[in-house]
Amino acid sequence: MSYDREPREMHKITCSECGQEAEVPFKPDGERPVYCQECFSKKRKPRRRF
Repeated sequence: MSYDREPREMHKITCSECGQEAEVPFKPDGERPVYCQECFSKKRKPRRRF
């Protein structure tokens, strides 16, 4: 089984938390904050295990 997906279009952003430049796989709407991967993982709520 092969997945022949096209590479995602990446968009350059400036992290709303630390100011570092990064790339995200979506086009920011300009209304909500956008975070680099490091800041996003710090802000994300941990998943609960049952």
